[in-house]
Amino acid sequence: MLVGREAELAKLEELYRGERFECVIVYGRRRVGKTRLISEFLKEKEGLYISAVESGAPENLEIFSQALLHFASGARTEAAFPDFRQALDYIFTMARERRFVLAIDEFPYLAGAYRPISSLLQNYIDREHEQSKLFLILCGSSLSFMENQVLGYQSPLYGRRTAQFLIRPLNYFDSIRFYQSFKNEDLAVIYGLTAGVPQYLLQFDEKKSLTRNIQDNFFDPAAYLFEEPTNLVKQECREPAQYNAVIRAVARGSTRLSEIASRTALSTGLCSNYISTLLSLGILKKETPLGMEGGKKTFYALADSMFRFWYRFVPDNMALIQQREKNLIWERVAPQLPAFMGPVFEEICKQWLWRENLAGRLPILFTSLGRWWGNDPVRKEEAEIDILAPSDNEELIIGECKWTNAKLGPETVRLLLERARLFPQPVKYFYFFSKSGFTKACEKDAAAYDNLRLLSFSGMFG
Repeated sequence: MLVGREAELAKLEELYRGERFECVIVYGRRRVGKTRLISEFLKEKEGLYISAVESGAPENLEIFSQALLHFASGARTEAAFPDFRQALDYIFTMARERRFVLAIDEFPYLAGAYRPISSLLQNYIDREHEQSKLFLILCGSSLSFMENQVLGYQSPLYGRRTAQFLIRPLNYFDSIRFYQSFKNEDLAVIYGLTAGVPQYLLQFDEKKSLTRNIQDNFFDPAAYLFEEPTNLVKQECREPAQYNAVIRAVARGSTRLSEIASRTALSTGLCSNYISTLLSLGILKKETPLGMEGGKKTFYALADSMFRFWYRFVPDNMALIQQREKNLIWERVAPQLPAFMGPVFEEICKQWLWRENLAGRLPILFTSLGRWWGNDPVRKEEAEIDILAPSDNEELIIGECKWTNAKLGPETVRLLLERARLFPQPVKYFYFFSKSGFTKACEKDAAAYDNLRLLSFSGMFG
């Protein structure tokens, strides 16, 4: 079953029914489900899927030739095209008479092995697109390559694509569809540990407890996820040790360029270059307070919560992992899990608000949503707001998220109500999200406001 890609699949089907030439770009990080989407789309269609390999041009041409000739004849053959030009000529000639799909996965490998391939495709598309019924899919996992060398202005293929799909990790609502029996709180933790990446979600076994799943997936040297982040960095970066150092510094709480450079002992300029690459790969993200672009308030965070968990806890426990001391490791990690889950819970609450917003179930229709931090001139201290969502009509949603075992008390409500004066909108609505619910005193205080809502985690999704 394909989970969470219904919109992308529906759009592909719509394009396919058009009977016109299509050049569709599908890209996204590894393990996110691009190949699964293409495979689902190809079902019951006349089509061919080819995956390029990280090798030379001759091997890729052989793979291309055998797949294409087998597709055309229905039988295996040892024949091969002498070059890619003749292979493409065969494809585009055949596509004048019949509708079929050609999906080339790992296109960056093919382009690296045979550099003229993009220019060749450009020439054939320009010449044949008006009379062609070919549905061409170019798929790749290297975000920087696909954005710069396929979609970018300098690419020979620039302007030739008819649609593009950036395949992102699944949101919380789609991620939990992988499971039937995990408790709600366990599902939230699993979402944080996998960042919604389908291949990672598949590693969690409902026959095991959450604790056992974490131990077996992250603290076992034989586990699939044990070396996954560092392997991804090795595939994308030429100096993995330095990149790993930057990622680990961010995972351990360094958020500004100067802090990251200091912790990694890198020069500011060199550190900035590494950060730029990690931003382009989607491993790091740049954050600014909502409504404020750039400036000194910018900081960096890991875009992927699985990376944040791995770099925070696996390297520090490597010696114990090698000794197979899973229980001892868990005793060290478990007390820190609520702090790890704080940003994850914020993200889940934001997704909940977006869902309610688009469904028209909120008192306002907001147009953007994010975090805010800045100076509180009255208290003379830095203030943070977990959720800020303004509308176009001088209205505002302000939210607080708490993932702790303690119930949220009235002091949290009072503080957020006080900080609301930092924002000029005359109409404000307050949302408080709590893993463990609310104290009686908090509920009593909240009852006095008709623009304030308390939501326990079980109330959100239970």
